[in-house]
Amino acid sequence: MNMNTREKPIHTPMDQFPSAGRELLVGGIPLERLVDRVGQTPFYAYDRQLLTRRVAELRAALPASIKLHYAMKANPMPAVVNHMARLVDGIDVASGGELRVALDSGADPHEISFAGPGKRHAELRQAVAAGILINIESFREVAELAAIRQATGLPARVAVRVNPDFELKGSGMKMGGGPKQFGVDAEQVPELLAEIGKAGLAFEGFHLFAGSQNLRPEAIVEAQRKCFELALRLAESAPAPVKFLNLGGGFGIPYFPGEQHLDLSSIGANLAAIAAEAGEKMPHAQIVIELGRYLVGEAGIYVTKVLDRKVSRGHVFLVVDGGLHHHLSASGNFGQVIRKNYPVAIGNQMDQPAAESVSVVGPLCTPLDLLADKMNLAHAEPGDLVVIFQSGAYGATASPRGFLTQPDLVEVLV
Repeated sequence: MNMNTREKPIHTPMDQFPSAGRELLVGGIPLERLVDRVGQTPFYAYDRQLLTRRVAELRAALPASIKLHYAMKANPMPAVVNHMARLVDGIDVASGGELRVALDSGADPHEISFAGPGKRHAELRQAVAAGILINIESFREVAELAAIRQATGLPARVAVRVNPDFELKGSGMKMGGGPKQFGVDAEQVPELLAEIGKAGLAFEGFHLFAGSQNLRPEAIVEAQRKCFELALRLAESAPAPVKFLNLGGGFGIPYFPGEQHLDLSSIGANLAAIAAEAGEKMPHAQIVIELGRYLVGEAGIYVTKVLDRKVSRGHVFLVVDGGLHHHLSASGNFGQVIRKNYPVAIGNQMDQPAAESVSVVGPLCTPLDLLADKMNLAHAEPGDLVVIFQSGAYGATASPRGFLTQPDLVEVLV
């Protein structure tokens, strides 16, 4: 095929959100009514039915023995965490603030774990007092936890976050392999385990996480197998039997043209084989898969209203009341080298053809405030509603909401 005639890749359909007539439905509510209910634009809306459905689909695809944890850094909105806590087996937090939200949600402290490379002394003491599992990421944390245990008389439950000696191939964000601030290098772990034993900490297992946002099942299968084999080797140096083995997650969702939904079939089969082998070689261990983006990302939208329609030298710009200060990742993360469009629609013109090439820009005085670049959308005028899909993860709390002192957004669970 001639390269010049090859069709451009398109976004996978965003059919998790139905429409009725001209309006998108969120939690069964027409979009314009939802705007009135929220009381303003811009806002993020998360569909609780989609959250519930995603967990159910995942459980159906994975072995029943695999525990499912929600990495709440993906979306720490308290209402979302409360909802997820009733669906999953545990919560993973990355700060003392997130820990408070997780505890407030009613999650079992025994099933809450805490990861992060820079845990403060106060956060470690908070975690010990709460009785949660702390993923140790440095030798310093061993000494601090030993002192806290001695001062409080409370047990310090710990696992070791391991920086593996391999990366997750095809990962959008690499969290392990090579020099990393996360975890302890695999070759240093035996020494760390000896220190944990000497300090009298309550060792429970390992946390291994090679990367995130991966849409290649074969790469995830390979990483999970390598992580399990590494854990088996490291367990030989452990001061106690392994009771907890977190193999991370890394499951991706389709954001950009040409990307497709992740096929879970081979991943489920691989985890079943790992679980069977663990039953023989690591009989006390419960295997955990930790997911954030995959659980909540597709259940959320960002809604922003058109303020102005401008034509500049033949190109249409829709100026909206939201922008990169609310949705940094959709804008291109402050000018990343290759920017790609998220899936976008005019949410109150869903029955109209996407026949007009437009750019959707925010109100900020910077050319980086770009939410959609030369996308074919339905005709829109001031007052119409632009919807950005795939916005349930790393949105509101991962954006510079104070930038240029614009009005803030709100978040709702519908």
